[in-house]
Amino acid sequence: MSSSASLQLDGRAFIHGQRCAALSGQTFDDISPVDGRIICQVADGDAPDIDAAVAAARRAFNDRRWAGQAPAQRKKIMLQWADLIAAHADELALMETLDMGKPVRYAKSVDVRSTVNCIRWYAEACDKVYDEIAPTGDAALALITREALGVVGVIVPWNYPMIMAAWKLGPALASGNSVVLKPSEKSPLTALRLAELAVQAGLPEGVFNVVPGTGPKAGTPLALHMDVDCIAFTGSTRVGKQIHVMAGQSNLKRAWTELGGKSPNIVFADCPDLQAAVDAAASAMFFNQGQSCNAPSRLLLQDGIYDQFVERLQQRLQDYQPADPRLPETTMGALVDNIQLQTVMGYIQSGLEQGAQLLGGGQQALQNSGGFYVEPTVFAGVSPSMRIAREEIFGPVLGVFRFTDAQQAVSMANDSSYGLNAGVWTADINKAHTVARMLRVGTVHVNSYDEDDITVPFGGFKQSGIGRDKSLHAFDKYTELKTTWIKLRTVL
Repeated sequence: MSSSASLQLDGRAFIHGQRCAALSGQTFDDISPVDGRIICQVADGDAPDIDAAVAAARRAFNDRRWAGQAPAQRKKIMLQWADLIAAHADELALMETLDMGKPVRYAKSVDVRSTVNCIRWYAEACDKVYDEIAPTGDAALALITREALGVVGVIVPWNYPMIMAAWKLGPALASGNSVVLKPSEKSPLTALRLAELAVQAGLPEGVFNVVPGTGPKAGTPLALHMDVDCIAFTGSTRVGKQIHVMAGQSNLKRAWTELGGKSPNIVFADCPDLQAAVDAAASAMFFNQGQSCNAPSRLLLQDGIYDQFVERLQQRLQDYQPADPRLPETTMGALVDNIQLQTVMGYIQSGLEQGAQLLGGGQQALQNSGGFYVEPTVFAGVSPSMRIAREEIFGPVLGVFRFTDAQQAVSMANDSSYGLNAGVWTADINKAHTVARMLRVGTVHVNSYDEDDITVPFGGFKQSGIGRDKSLHAFDKYTELKTTWIKLRTVL
């Protein structure tokens, strides 16, 4: 594993195949949540930088330096890119840890590995997705083809910087689009490094550009840009709504949003492996310090197992005590910044004030480190009206609910403005299917939670967003369908 001292951090933007300062010359401090130290200066991009990046992407698309290449050639370059990402795994993992606070063991085994797998999978799909011929009869030949949209704007969050970028870059680039990526100002470094590696792999200059900056200064100009054909966003529901408005206010660009969640994890009394359910409830909730949109933050337990489950869950909290995320044994690191720390602590205080019972945690941890750490926290006695039951906390705070039967469980689970993920634990296959069908969410895990594969779509119902990342369905977001109708005349 690379050491922090040997890591070369470059916060400059990446436009038309090269690093560059913001046109204004402005920078902002990149503060590590590990210890509160400034680790580098990052280009503070704004509208002129977005204009430059979009212009570079448009030139690259119009002259077809990428879109015009044969799918097999695009595949070759993307596979070389994935190989380079894998070769720089230690560097990228440590960069992600310093920038965002997640344990380095997971930054490498989950984030880097998933990024490599995603780029490879979409690379392989380049020459394996076929177009169609419509069943028109002998008088015509109707071709249905997928064509790249053009310039795709991508805005990703700070919690999984590489993975969230890869889920969009993979299908967007495989389709032949050019991309302008605006990473979160809280964790911008790996996105910039990915762009460098892409050009090193052979991606033509201008096809993939990265402009760091804040949402108002860089994200808004990208979403409003009249020469951007599509905006793909992952982040909060509040900002996602603004993205859709800006898409409509500008050129009616395609807008795809993967947003928040308040996912229910339902454990029935006939759960086939109670300890496995306990372990999954803890690991899925506290992974990435609870900063996951699909975190199972509402734990619904049936009467017969409630007390036993809660007792076992409390015992697991000791396995997720915050520690320096640079250490290989650490399982829970730091929250991304002081703002998020104060937000999470505010929700914990709200839970106490509204009458929830604190079963464990609830305190800021490692206060002398300079970083931003919170203990894994569990509340019982949570009622549906409480803030901690309804709002996305985005931290290691779990609420436990009690239910009596399947109908009540489904009603409680669906009582949310979100609809991203859910878990169902039962030995009854009929109950599993019935409950899964009634849950208004994008993904239902049965007797598991957070198991995943690039071959299945990811996204949500209701205010958890529009569209799907991952799988071949993601190509629908970055391509247009064109019909070419050829009238035929009889020659025989």
